[in-house]
Amino acid sequence: MKALTGALAALTLAAPLLAETAAAQTTPNLSLIVGFAPGGSADSIARIIGARLQEKTGRTVVVENRPGAGANIATKAVVQAAPDGNTLLVTTAALPINETLYRNKGFAATSLMPISVVATTPEVFAINKDDKSKTIAEFVANAKDKEILFATAGIGTGSHIAGEYFFTFVLKAKPKHVPFRGGPDATNAVLGGHVPMVISSLSGFAQQVASGELRGLAIAADARNPVIKDVQTFTEAGYPGFTSLSWVGFFAPPGTAKTLVTGLNKQIEDISHEPAVQAKLRSIGFDPMYGDVASNEAFMAREYAEWKKRVEALDLRID
Repeated sequence: MKALTGALAALTLAAPLLAETAAAQTTPNLSLIVGFAPGGSADSIARIIGARLQEKTGRTVVVENRPGAGANIATKAVVQAAPDGNTLLVTTAALPINETLYRNKGFAATSLMPISVVATTPEVFAINKDDKSKTIAEFVANAKDKEILFATAGIGTGSHIAGEYFFTFVLKAKPKHVPFRGGPDATNAVLGGHVPMVISSLSGFAQQVASGELRGLAIAADARNPVIKDVQTFTEAGYPGFTSLSWVGFFAPPGTAKTLVTGLNKQIEDISHEPAVQAKLRSIGFDPMYGDVASNEAFMAREYAEWKKRVEALDLRID
């Protein structure tokens, strides 16, 4: 009888631990699907936020990189995922750009549910440090045959569209885009003197501009950035109102319950306010961004409208 009593007591003591273990085993992983290769800004921020989500919630957070088709492969996977809050998309301004740029994606990006855009980074126009131009106007005036050559990370990127749109419709100039396979290649082409200008998000070449290896001519933001505080805004350069931002945000599949979206927003927003996380974001050229679900929905509505206007004005399409 004593042995039986002891066994029952042991089971009673072990019950909470067994229940906790069972709960941990049945709680599904949180998958963060990133449409870009490891090491890029979306991947870096997914891992920064994902690591803290895992620490704060106890859930296993897995970052899955699914690059390809301008991030459309990853986007489609999340559009088709179960709306249970266990699979999220981490992406950039490629999302609203692609909605107009690609003719036959097989899905509507607008069906995704915005959770939180956590960070933004402005486009910067920069030139080789040995170029004599000190302003955008001088650069255009000095351009050979009045043709504005500029390099970016590829066709259909935010940098490409921002540059083409600015030179064509704001300056009424004649731009010629020189696409590269990635941001580092585009930057190196300008550092080597092969192309006169590179356009990139600040996160792509913050160190080169800050150190003076590249000369920043203008930053497409409402205010100067402390990382490159000597680079004026386009408004200061005489082109008021021209802005162009890239960003990184989290999105849920269509049909996800609003309570789940709101809960995820609260978790991610709390993490975004942490000083250590803010410092990490700023160290890679991003400014933290905050907002509830409604403000994120409004932000995305503006993004879809603005990028549609630019893509259609330039008559850019990818089949």
